[in-house]
Amino acid sequence: MIVTFCGHAQLSQNSDVEKWLYTVTEKLIEQGAASFYLGGYGDFDSLAASVLKNQKKQHPQIQRILVLAYLGTRQDVSDYDGTLYPPLETVPRRFAIPRRNRWMVDASDAVVACVLHDWGGAAATLRYARQKGKWIIAYEQPQLHPHITEK
Repeated sequence: MIVTFCGHAQLSQNSDVEKWLYTVTEKLIEQGAASFYLGGYGDFDSLAASVLKNQKKQHPQIQRILVLAYLGTRQDVSDYDGTLYPPLETVPRRFAIPRRNRWMVDASDAVVACVLHDWGGAAATLRYARQKGKWIIAYEQPQLHPHITEK
């Protein structure tokens, strides 16, 4: 099973998301997830890579794959088991990341998402995953104001 990640570049509640990611990735590994595709940009991608690095200690069979949007850039790949470059040679540079994200969704069996608002690249990727009928495991933001019902 191939799993990809979809989330915002900036996150405010990292510790809650990190705990959630650990639980989700553990269950996915138990269900046969072997390859995890990561984009390598922003807070959510960094958090997912960190969680998977820790998961790899217990599950050495998993593969953490960095999916590159550009060739020839200096991106640290030391925390990954390998890299992939989708067929993006003819894509204009400004469209490379969204096109790479779509490729990741297309190539995956499941999408782990932390999308807390409906604008931006992460939201667009999540909409695409829904259109494609992918299995989506979404982080639900804890309510800031609990709903209180009357008796």
